Amino acid sequence: MTQRLLEIDADLTKRLRIAERPGPLRMLASILAHSGDSWFWLLGMILLWMLGSEPWRSMAQMLVVAILLSALLVMIIKFSVRRSRPEGNWGSIYRNTDPHSFPSGHAVRAVLLAVMAIAFMPPWLAIVLVVWAPLVALARVAMGVHYLSDVLVGMALGAALGLGFLYVL
Repeated sequence: MTQRLLEIDADLTKRLRIAERPGPLRMLASILAHSGDSWFWLLGMILLWMLGSEPWRSMAQMLVVAILLSALLVMIIKFSVRRSRPEGNWGSIYRNTDPHSFPSGHAVRAVLLAVMAIAFMPPWLAIVLVVWAPLVALARVAMGVHYLSDVLVGMALGAALGLGFLYVL
């Protein structure tokens, strides 16, 4: 049963993959796939904390803690499961620094940020992040660095963590 599910996952992943097809859709997927990078978001939160007004500074601090705690949980799961990334050439930085694909940290982070945005950010920004989050997750599959199940579980984990952080706060 598990083997059959993995085969279905690999087949669906292959159908969504566009990493080897040049064109505007591939370029868009590449940009979206990178837009969920942790360094990008952590740098953004540090700048927001340094330059923003008090409400934005508090939000930035909260999001940095949420991003770091979610990254720790993702790494624990990745090194417990040890699922290899799909074969491919795109995303060598990810392949070299983190050879494990399950779950997708980008999907976790994107959905976590979207959930928290609904509660703490202006409505226009929350809408942008809610639309952006699943696009990041799908772009990771399209660019060949994750299986579809990696991002689906990552999105569910991100939603659960986001709701958990909201409950605690």
